[in-house]
Amino acid sequence: MVLKGRVHKFGDDVNTDDIIAAKYLNVFDEKELASHCMETISPDFVKNARQGDIIVAGRNFGCGSSREHAPLAIKGCGISAVIAESFAAIFFRNAINIGLPFLECEAAKEIDDRDEIELDLSGGVIRNLTKNKQYTTQAFPEFLQEIVKAGGLMKWLRKRNTI
Repeated sequence: MVLKGRVHKFGDDVNTDDIIAAKYLNVFDEKELASHCMETISPDFVKNARQGDIIVAGRNFGCGSSREHAPLAIKGCGISAVIAESFAAIFFRNAINIGLPFLECEAAKEIDDRDEIELDLSGGVIRNLTKNKQYTTQAFPEFLQEIVKAGGLMKWLRKRNTI
């Protein structure tokens, strides 16, 4: 699976309340959540996000409260993937459940806002097309790619007739 997009860069410790504030958790509609995504730390994020864009962040992305709403809001904005130096474990699980791919990469700090990048999830390769650099990371496991392609865990299970 290869994804290509423009970068929206964030720092360390972006928590789930930064991604989608708790006051919006009474909604589970992806598009409604997307309209408030990142508004507390980047008020223009939604206005500037385009289909296929990629979020790049520092350490501990998605820390805080466990809420599926956070990756759902990101996905609803059209963001195709998240790259970070590290992720909070609960964000990792929720991202898979809703079909949002991610890569952990120490070199994320070398990628800047608005850089154009390409991800090869199968090969664990990130190409910074703006800076003509390439970073290697651990490949996104094949079974997780299948879940993402299906649109999330529940859709993957239905596709396999296991629920």
